[in-house]
Amino acid sequence: MPIRHLKTFTFPVPFKRVFRHASASRRRAENLIVAAHADDGTIGYGEGCPRSYVTDETVPSCAAFVHQHAATFCAAIGSVDDLRAWIDAHRGAIDENPAAFCAMETAALDLLGKTNGCNVERLLGVAAGPPDVEYSAVLGDMPLPLYRWQLRGYRSRGFTDFKVKLSGSARRDRAKLAPFVSRGSGPGTVRLDANNLWETPEQCAEHLESLGSVAFAIEEPLQAGDIEGCVEVARDCGLKIIADESVRFARQLPSLPEPSRWIVNVRVSKMGGIVRSIDTVDAAARAGVDVIVGCQVGETSLLTRAALAVIASNPGAVVAAEGAFGTHLLGSDLTDRTIMWGHGGVLCGRDVSDRSGGGLGLRLDPAAVLVPLELT
Repeated sequence: MPIRHLKTFTFPVPFKRVFRHASASRRRAENLIVAAHADDGTIGYGEGCPRSYVTDETVPSCAAFVHQHAATFCAAIGSVDDLRAWIDAHRGAIDENPAAFCAMETAALDLLGKTNGCNVERLLGVAAGPPDVEYSAVLGDMPLPLYRWQLRGYRSRGFTDFKVKLSGSARRDRAKLAPFVSRGSGPGTVRLDANNLWETPEQCAEHLESLGSVAFAIEEPLQAGDIEGCVEVARDCGLKIIADESVRFARQLPSLPEPSRWIVNVRVSKMGGIVRSIDTVDAAARAGVDVIVGCQVGETSLLTRAALAVIASNPGAVVAAEGAFGTHLLGSDLTDRTIMWGHGGVLCGRDVSDRSGGGLGLRLDPAAVLVPLELT
């Protein structure tokens, strides 16, 4: 069934707490919501989360991209094959606007799934349904009393896998990691996220050496794109490097030096949708690079559900998952139920029941306030 038209919105819901890291501090969601309308009244919904420091996108720039391409997109898309053809034909534009296209693509897949009466996994031919997933606890960069309170909360909920945001202060970061040392946590349970803190491998190595051997990997220690510098950090410190901003396209993976030293963070919005994310996971598996399926802070259940399809495409390649915070973080969700982790960070695939007849299987909460986005 062809798409009749697209509408754009944002859902700027406040967070229950401020989330901080070295690149940003956030108090509310920043997202683009796209509604894909069919002639019979069926509507598919999609989401993208633009981040200026990741892909140089903003909510207004995303809305402008959707309005620019809506007519040709709607006229072309009647099947998954059509969608893949459109992606191939517009690769350069999507590369520059991945979060914007992610919202368009997920809305189209939701609509196609509803039209065909099947979930997004079956629609894409990757699995019968969403998998069981164990999510990591993510500890932001916050005052130490709040950090310790958050860590106790995660541990009381049964989490065993942790990602710790670094501050760049050796004293502060040692204090943040001390609870893991005192508990005797194994090196495979903790990873670090620097959010591009350091300019040189030497600065990074000096800081990491002062922290002791607690973690098995560090995310984006240097400036985005400094691949050779990251390899030097990996060699000197004995850590794997998690590439986030430094790897945005599947075609970058075969050229990564020493593949066994790398993990790529595949965030659906950053990669430009589900199809491109699945292609990235496949390329990583072929290149011998591990994968984390991550998220942007503030995603609603629409993108959480989209990421489950990516994990289902090749669960053996995925060493960790981040996200599914739902109303643990959001003041309210966009959908009438929230897809989020439970005890131990576990989300059971069988609990992601389909309430909308296919696609992402979600309905909007009637109480959710969507803010229309129009070009000015």
